[in-house]
Amino acid sequence: MSTVSVLGVRHHGPGSARALRRELERLRPDAILVEGPPEADALVALAPDLEPPIALLAHVPGAPAKAAFWPFAEFSPEWQAILYGVAAGVPVRFCDLPAAHSLADEAEGEEEAEAGGDGLRTDPIGALAAAAGHDDPERWWEDVVEHRGDTPFEAIAEAMAAVREGHEPTGREARREAYMRRTLRAAIKEGFGTIAVVCGAWHVPALTGPLPPASADNALLRGMPKVKAELTWVPWTYGRLASWSGYGAGITSPGWYHHLFAAPDRPVERWLTEAAAVLREEGLPVSSAHVIESVRLAATLAGLRGRPLAGLGEVTEAARAVLCEGDDLAVELIQRRMVVGDRLGHVTDGTPMVPLQRDLREQRRRLKLRPEALDRELDLDLRKPLDLERSHLLHRLRMLEVGWGTPGQARGKGTFRESWTLQWRPEHDLALIEHAALGTTVAAAAAQRARDLAGATSAALADLTALVELCLLADLPKALPGVLAALSAKAALDTDVTHLMAALPAMVRAHRYGDVRGTSAEGLAVIVRSMLDRICVGLPVAVTALDDDAAAGLLKHVDAVHAAVALLTEPAAEAADDAAGEGASPGGRWLGTLRGIADRPDLHGLIEGRLTRLLLDCGELDDAGDRMSRAMSRGQTPVRAAAWVEGFLSGGGLLLVHDPRLLGLVDAWLTALPADQFTDVLPLLRRTFGGFAAPERRAVGERVSAAGRTGDPGGAEPDVDERRAAGAVATVLAIIGRDRG
Repeated sequence: MSTVSVLGVRHHGPGSARALRRELERLRPDAILVEGPPEADALVALAPDLEPPIALLAHVPGAPAKAAFWPFAEFSPEWQAILYGVAAGVPVRFCDLPAAHSLADEAEGEEEAEAGGDGLRTDPIGALAAAAGHDDPERWWEDVVEHRGDTPFEAIAEAMAAVREGHEPTGREARREAYMRRTLRAAIKEGFGTIAVVCGAWHVPALTGPLPPASADNALLRGMPKVKAELTWVPWTYGRLASWSGYGAGITSPGWYHHLFAAPDRPVERWLTEAAAVLREEGLPVSSAHVIESVRLAATLAGLRGRPLAGLGEVTEAARAVLCEGDDLAVELIQRRMVVGDRLGHVTDGTPMVPLQRDLREQRRRLKLRPEALDRELDLDLRKPLDLERSHLLHRLRMLEVGWGTPGQARGKGTFRESWTLQWRPEHDLALIEHAALGTTVAAAAAQRARDLAGATSAALADLTALVELCLLADLPKALPGVLAALSAKAALDTDVTHLMAALPAMVRAHRYGDVRGTSAEGLAVIVRSMLDRICVGLPVAVTALDDDAAAGLLKHVDAVHAAVALLTEPAAEAADDAAGEGASPGGRWLGTLRGIADRPDLHGLIEGRLTRLLLDCGELDDAGDRMSRAMSRGQTPVRAAAWVEGFLSGGGLLLVHDPRLLGLVDAWLTALPADQFTDVLPLLRRTFGGFAAPERRAVGERVSAAGRTGDPGGAEPDVDERRAAGAVATVLAIIGRDRG
C-alpha cells in the first residue's frame, strides 16, 4: 500500500525550500514527483553538477516562437527536492503536462498568459491574505510561511482547499492536474511505498484525498495536440528570475531570497553587514556603528508592523536612513547588487548541447570571454590578433541574432578600435539552438545566415549594404561574393535615388575595412562607384519641388553621402580607383553635382543653404557671402531665408565666429525683421542656434556684443595688451621650438 505525501510549496520560496528538505529527510520517500515537464526526467541526473540559477529549456526545432523555460534557483523547493532525490538514490520524476503538449497550441499559451500564468482567474494567496485582513499578499505569505521555522504543509493544503471552492480550474490548467494525477497513479502502480509529490500549493487539493476516476482524466487528456519537443538545461540569471512571469511564479528580489536561504542564522545582521561592504567598495564611508544602528532600526520597524522578522522592506528602509544617509543612488546600488543580484548559472559540458553551442563555448574559453549577467564594457584594439578574433566572434553572433555584445562608440581615435557592452541572457542559448541547422560552428552558421538573408526576395537595398558591412566585420569571406552579387542586382534595379543614398555610406565603410581589418572586399569598389554615379545622375531630379519634411529628409542623405565620399577620396581609396582604371575621382564627380544643383533658383531654402556650406567647406566657392546676401534679400520671404540659414549653419557655428562678414549679414538680417516676421521664423532660428555647442553660442554672442559696442557689423577684435601677452607668447614659442627673435 502506497503512502502519498503532497507537499505544497511556493515556487522560489526559501522558507519552503528549507522546510521541504527537512520533510523529505523525515519521510525518506521511495519516489519523488516534481512539478515540471516529464521529458526532462533524463536530465535529472545532471543536477548535482549544475550551478543555479539554471532553467529547463523546452523548444520545438524549427519553430523559435515555441519555447518555454522552467527556472530553478538554489532556494527553489523543486530544486532542493531534485538534489535530495539524486543524492539519496531515489527516483525523481517530473509530473506536469509534457512540453510536447504545452508547446503545441499557441492559442492556449496566450490564454494562459492572460490568466496570470497558471490559467487562474483568482489569486489564491491574495484571497488568503484578504481573509486574514492583510492588503499585501506577498508580505502576508512571507510572515506566515517563509519566515517560520517550518512550513505547515497540512495547513497550506487546508487553506488552498478552502480557496478552491467554487474556483475549480478549467482548460489547460485542468489538463495539467489531470496529468499530475496520471503520473501519481503510475507511481502507485509501480509499487513505491512512500511517494512525495512536490508542487505549487494551489495544486495540492487536486492531488489529495480520493482521486477522480482515471477514465475521467484520460478523457480530459485525449486528443491533445502534440509537437516534437527537445529539452536541455541552460544558464539563467537572477535578473531574469526577477522579471520572469511565464508561469505566475516571478519574484522581485531573488538576491534577498538567496540570502534568506543561505543564511538562516541572523539574516538581517548578515544582510546589512554585506550592504555596508558593498557601499565601502564604492568609496562610501560606512562604519560598524552604522551597521549596528541599521539593524536596530530594522528590528524596530518590524516590531511596530507586527512582523515576526524584518523583511526586505524594513532592511531597505534601515539601509536608506542609516547606511546610505538618504542617498537614493546608494540605495539603488544595494538594490542592483544585492536585492536582485548578478548571479549567472552554469551548466557542465555533459549537458546536452547542439554543436553550435559547444563551438561557442570553446571559442569563449580560447578568447577568454566569460559570460556575465551584468553589463561589462570591452574595448578592443583590432591591431592585436586576440582582440581581432574577439571582434569577429561578436559580429558573427550578431549575424545569428545572438546579442551577447552590443557595439558602442569606441574610446579614442582611429578605426582600429571597437567598444562593446557584453551581457549574457538565457535566450541567447535558444537563438543558438534555433540556428543550429545552419552549421556546426559559429563561423559556418553565420556565413550561411548571411547567404540566406541575401537570397531573400524581400531584402531592401539598405539591408543588403548593412549585410555586406557585417560580413566584413565578421570576417565571412565565403559569404561575401553571394551577398555582393545580390547587392549589385538590387542596386541595378532600384530607381529611387534616396534608397541608393541611404545604402552608400555602409558600402563605403565596408570598402575601408579591406585596409583597416585585413579582410578582402574584392569587387566592392566597382559597386560603390556605380552607386555613386547613379546618385549623381538622380540627385538633381530628387531635389525638385520638396516640402519642408521632404527637404529635411533628403538633407540627411546628402550629408551622409558627403561624409562617405570624403572616405573614398582618401589616398588609399584613390589608389584603388586608379588601379581600376576609372576616370574622375568620386569626390570630383560628387562636388561637381552639388555645384550644378546649388546654382538652381528652384531649390528649397534648406537644401540651397546646406549645399552652399558643403561647397564652401570644400573650397569650391568664393562667393558664399554674396549667396547669403541674396538669400536674405528683401525679395525672399523670412521663412525661406531662415531655412537657408538653418541649412548653411547646420553642424556648427564656428563659421560665424571666424567670418565677420557672414556674422554681420546674419545679424543685419535678424535686426531688420519686423516683430511679426521674427515671431514666424523664431522656431527655425532656435532649432539652428540650439544645435550649436555651448562654447560656440557663447563666442557668437561675444562677437555680436562687440559689434554693438564698436559699430563694426563683423565684431571688431578687442585691443590686445602686448605687455601682458608677452609671457604667454614666449611660452608658446618655446613649446613649438621657435625663437622669438
